Parts: sequence; C-alpha cells; structure tokens
Amino acid sequence: LHFLAYKTVTGVNGPLVILGDVKFPQYAEIVQLTLPDGTKRSGQVLEITRNKAVVQVFEGTAGIDAKNTSCEFTGDILRTPVSEDMLGRIFNGSGKPIDKGPPVLAEDFLDINGQPINPRSRIYPEEMIQTGISAIDVMNSIARGQKIPIFSAAGLPHNEIAAQIVRQGGLVKLPDRPHDAKEENFAIVFAAMGVNMETARFFKQDFEENGSMESVCLFLNLANDPT
Repeated sequence: LHFLAYKTVTGVNGPLVILGDVKFPQYAEIVQLTLPDGTKRSGQVLEITRNKAVVQVFEGTAGIDAKNTSCEFTGDILRTPVSEDMLGRIFNGSGKPIDKGPPVLAEDFLDINGQPINPRSRIYPEEMIQTGISAIDVMNSIARGQKIPIFSAAGLPHNEIAAQIVRQGGLVKLPDRPHDAKEENFAIVFAAMGVNMETARFFKQDFEENGSMESVCLFLNLANDPT
C-alpha cells in the first residue's frame, strides 16, 4: 500500500502536531510519523480545517523536528484485532500483547470507536450477571453485554471490588435456557486505565491465582503509558 507522506509540520503544541497542505484528511484517521532518526510514532487526526490537520501523537511529541519529520496518512481509522484467542491474554491500551505471548491471530479487525447505537434495534437485556455482591445484584443489576464503570474515591477498596466481580461473576441460569449459563459462554473484558504498576500487578496476580484469567481479556493502561 502507498500512503500520502508529508513534511509539512507547521507547529507542535504539547501532544499535538499541526500539518498544513494536506489533501483530503479524514477525521480520526491514523497517521504514522517518522522522525529524523528513524523512530516511528503513531497519531490520530483530531481536527480538520480545510487543508490543515491537527494530529495527536500517542507516544508524545518530544524530539519531533518540524522540518524533517515525515507524516504518512494511512487512510484508515484505528482498528484492533479481535479473536477468541484473546481470552487469557494481557494487552496494553493500544491492544498490543504485553504478556510475552505470541501475536493474536485476528479473526477480524474492528473499529475501536464502535458503531452508532440505534435504540430501536437494541436487543432487550434478559440475561443477568450475578456478581455475588447483594448491593449490585439487587439494587443495580448488571445485564450481559453491559459496560460497568466503577467509580470510587481515595482510600476505598475499589480494586478489591472490581477483582471480586470478575472472580464471582457469572450468568444466572434461566429455566428455558440452561445451556446459556455455561462457563464457556461467558467472558469478561477488563480494562484498567491510568493505573500504577502496583495496581496492575494486583489485578494480574488475582485473576491468575483464582483461575478466572482463562475467561478474562485484560487491558492494562499504565499511568506512564501513552494516552
């Protein structure tokens, strides 16, 4: 594949790079930047104004030379490989394996932004996830496929609660669909964002020790990782 490459960096501001004279830039398009020393970085188009594009560099802009940095517009958005082989694996925030395992053999590449939600075509949630925590199961029931943010404050045991949900979580058996509640039909995608090394180690160790790691796809974005 041949991509359009530019050396038209007109400014650098924090994590942002501003390019001029860009032909047909697309919003959320992925950009590959090559620094003068050959180092490669990735970025994403955040804003477009006529023939100008503002690109957020994931790895930071330190060392970027406005005159000699080459920027390639890939013409595609950020996609991540998905496969059932991701269960039991650990990835960083960019979807790259960090557990010293082999690359994932992708069954498909999906847009990380997802698709627009159409409320009329949404399937009514009928399968409840039982966490074993009465305050959640009774007052704030969780349905299968639902995203669960955990909000907390300093000093509260939010890490332990999140780990407990993963450890005890499972589908409630329905009389008319007993086979749906089998363990092989249930998986959890766990994402920890902006955590320190100690917290990341806690989740990894907890999931491995209690045997729940086989049904978990774990994403760890550390505090010192690119946003």
